[in-house]
Amino acid sequence: MVTEDDPVEELSTEECWALLARGELGRIAYLLVDEVHLVPVNYVVDDGCLLVRTSPGNRLLAAALEAGVAFEIDGRDGGIAWSVVARGRLRRLEEDEQHRMDDHPEQPWVAVSRPEVVELRPAVLTGRRFLLREGV
Repeated sequence: MVTEDDPVEELSTEECWALLARGELGRIAYLLVDEVHLVPVNYVVDDGCLLVRTSPGNRLLAAALEAGVAFEIDGRDGGIAWSVVARGRLRRLEEDEQHRMDDHPEQPWVAVSRPEVVELRPAVLTGRRFLLREGV
């Protein structure tokens, strides 16, 4: 429990997954060649993984290269803020696995074709809860 005397609290893995399951928009960061990319993505939680629809391009290339990625979401509940970070590698789902995304009714925010799905199975999952200062 966060208090004025202890305003930062580490979240358990279960709390991190619960917050991830509530969300739908996060940011994914990955390194390609010598350039860091940071992009917002819609996602769903599926059996201990994060699934992201994508189109051919850098994210799919990052998955093909099994690039290391960081994924982050954050939010606020009144005077308490929180942040969850997942780290791991992207993997493109094979054709026979694409149905996993069909099990989730959520739709991307932008109406563009995203025929591919990448998976992030976190190797590291961390989170923190913060007590915000008065007036923030």
